[in-house]
Amino acid sequence: MVMDEMGGSTPETTTRAAAATTSYVSSSIFSNYPLLSALIAFALAQSFKLILSWYKERRWDLKQLVGSGGMPSSHSATVVALTVAVGLQEGFGGSLFAIALILACVVMYDATGVRLHAGRQAEVLNQIVCELPSEHPLAESRPLRELLGHTHTQVVAGALLGLITATIIHLITGSTIRA
Repeated sequence: MVMDEMGGSTPETTTRAAAATTSYVSSSIFSNYPLLSALIAFALAQSFKLILSWYKERRWDLKQLVGSGGMPSSHSATVVALTVAVGLQEGFGGSLFAIALILACVVMYDATGVRLHAGRQAEVLNQIVCELPSEHPLAESRPLRELLGHTHTQVVAGALLGLITATIIHLITGSTIRA
């Protein structure tokens, strides 16, 4: 029960408290359209990796659900879904959209640049280690992870998935665009 200034409860104070609670619940993390769009796009991308892996190898590789690299890029899907959702919710001319767009560009550039080449270098280093004589100190070292980055096709596929995910969620939830 909510008390007014005099220590008593009135319908007005109770209504205000209920409105504040409703406002808090409706503005919770579960109704955060950009965040939900990004998380759903990430989950979809990782699920597609699992399905594509099964299709190619005819076995389930559950590491695909949490691993990086592969088709489609879950990083690209996540940041593009976030960017599109922010643009649709806050407007495409605002500072929040600009920040999200720059973040998306940096993440996608990194995926096709530094991370892709680091993965290729890991592949070469692993091959060199395999060819070392067994008495060499590095001969028994654990192999480096090779699937780190993405090809341009994988990044574009992830970006399209993010765009489609954010747009569909926007249409389903009826989120409004702010001016």
